[in-house]
Amino acid sequence: MQAVHAIRFGDPTALELVTDLPDPTPGPGEVAIDVSHSAVGLIDLFFRQGRYQDRPGMPQPPFVPGLEVAGTVRALGDGVTGLSVGEQVVAMSSGSGTGGYASVYIAKAPLTVSIEGRGIDPALAVSVIPNAAMAHVALTQVAHLVAGGSVLVHGALGGLSAGFPGVAKQLGASRVVGTVLPGKLAAGRATKLPYDRIVDSTDLHRALGDEKFDVVIDPVGGTLRTSSFDVMAPGSRLIAAGNASDDWGHQVDTNQLWFRSITVSGYNAGAFLPTHPEFVPAALAAAIEATAAGLAETDVDVLPFSQAVTAHRRMESRDVKGRIVLTPEA
Repeated sequence: MQAVHAIRFGDPTALELVTDLPDPTPGPGEVAIDVSHSAVGLIDLFFRQGRYQDRPGMPQPPFVPGLEVAGTVRALGDGVTGLSVGEQVVAMSSGSGTGGYASVYIAKAPLTVSIEGRGIDPALAVSVIPNAAMAHVALTQVAHLVAGGSVLVHGALGGLSAGFPGVAKQLGASRVVGTVLPGKLAAGRATKLPYDRIVDSTDLHRALGDEKFDVVIDPVGGTLRTSSFDVMAPGSRLIAAGNASDDWGHQVDTNQLWFRSITVSGYNAGAFLPTHPEFVPAALAAAIEATAAGLAETDVDVLPFSQAVTAHRRMESRDVKGRIVLTPEA
């Protein structure tokens, strides 16, 4: 087996390709997957940088980054039903979220879904299906989006955010607006994702006027989180789903919550999904339907494992307009 290891915490040069590892075998309730594509996500960079190294259960070097893979079933562990060897699948990680940058991946069966016969390119599938599934859970179980509601999505082109517009439309949202930084407005307005509009996140009042939203999805954080309060309707919900701004000192004035009659809820899929597995099957099914219907189209760059350093450098420089996926070396 080949895999990309983070041999230490630090910059992208901490990533090294190892090609002579033993192939892992699945245990009870697990699926071994011959990986064709591994998604590169922002959380992979945070793990490699060591941002969460002091938190219990977080990966320690050497470890293999990666949360999501696409490929074919290699072997089934005891008790696994509903999948067959050779079947095309997508798998999401659970827990600390590692192991994806490898030619063989061991997945939990409940977090593995078949895309056999759906005609979905595996590079696109791994780029959008896991995030769309996470978006489905966030919108249905945390934000409680109802048909006819309006949704605002910050960081509209980011990996997680890109899963929201298609699923929101699928759930009956009347309007979905995305926000991006000024330098990404052109890319945002050219996106294939089903946003009704893309606007500048640096001045929401100027960009949106008096428009109000029922749900705000915020994986960005910082001052954008509190400026979002101005565009939230009474009874609306803001879902804090990340901190791409890297502003860890930002605070929310809770007096604003009761005064405006709004709710702020946190959503970390890595914590939520393992403790609420009953929501995963429906979320994955909805994600596949959204993808097959063309509601999750995004640009995907495919690089070999040997260019994992390049992939992480591009992610850090924000030189990505869609997703990056890695493939095993031939």
